[in-house]
Amino acid sequence: MHMKKNDSEELIIANREIVLQNEEIQKRAAELVIANKELLFQNEEKENRAAELIIANKELAFQNEEKENRAAELIIANKELAFQNEEKEHRAAELIIANKELAFQNEEKEKRAEELSIANRELKNAEDDIRKLNDELEQKVIERTAQLESVNKELESFSYSVSHDLRAPIRAINGYTKILKEDYAETFDTDGVKILQSIISNSKKMGMLIDDLLAFSKLGRKQVTVSEIDMTGLVGMVREELLFEENENIPEFEMGVLPNAKGDKSLIKQVWINLISNAIKYSRNKAQTKIEIGAYTQDNLIVYFVKDNGAGFDMQYYDKLFGVFQRLHSQEEFEGTGIGLAIVQKIVQRHNGTVWAESEVDEGSCFYFSLLA
Repeated sequence: MHMKKNDSEELIIANREIVLQNEEIQKRAAELVIANKELLFQNEEKENRAAELIIANKELAFQNEEKENRAAELIIANKELAFQNEEKEHRAAELIIANKELAFQNEEKEKRAEELSIANRELKNAEDDIRKLNDELEQKVIERTAQLESVNKELESFSYSVSHDLRAPIRAINGYTKILKEDYAETFDTDGVKILQSIISNSKKMGMLIDDLLAFSKLGRKQVTVSEIDMTGLVGMVREELLFEENENIPEFEMGVLPNAKGDKSLIKQVWINLISNAIKYSRNKAQTKIEIGAYTQDNLIVYFVKDNGAGFDMQYYDKLFGVFQRLHSQEEFEGTGIGLAIVQKIVQRHNGTVWAESEVDEGSCFYFSLLA
């Protein structure tokens, strides 16, 4: 009995122990459930952290690439900076040289300024000298003008004397010789008549020479009145005024276009008269006389010409052509005083033009003169 009681107590204790253990087991099971949930949560957290780490690693890799790019850019920038520094050093060296050059130029400018100052002083002195010279020159001009007026008056007096005092005895010689020839021709033999005729002819030439000399001397004093000249009309007028003897060879004229020019109409008319008359005179021994009149432009000038197929002249004597009393043909061949071409040259020169000629013996001549258009 006593044994059974003890066994029952032990069983009760054992059951209690089992119950207690079961409770512990349940507590542990509950704790395990909680621990498992905690572990599951931690695993989820780890996965989240792993995902975040993956993202962070990618970001870090991107940042590393960016850093490498920035490092490459920094290398390029450093090279560019080094190049710029070298350029700056070059510019600095150039600036140093430029500054030295500028300093040198400033020194040169100072020297030039000093030289200009000296030159200005010399120029002022020169201007003072010029003023004095101008004053003296004005006085001399006044004196020369008075002298020229006096000379002109003397020339006018001389021209009057030539025109009247010299012509009177020539007319007397010519008149008395004609009286001798007409009234006393029967008392003279053939040689005497020839001598009388020679006196008449030479007195006539002397009169013509005086007329030409007067015309030539008046050219220097005549005022040139410039206007536009109808050159075609002027040459036509000269041709209409030409006089020919009954058996004389009438020239054939070939007229070109003659542009208008500026000049003194009366003087230029004399140029045409002299040139055309010469062309006719020196072509009279030809079977047919041809005279070409034309013009052409050259820069701002009009060049007129008169061309004939007459006797011509040797160009080696050209320097005598426009001289007073200079003749390239004898009086017996062609009459004249040797002043006509001198008058032409003087008129053209007073118009600031030029006169010249081209010729070949027995092949004709061409005379040119230029006027302002």
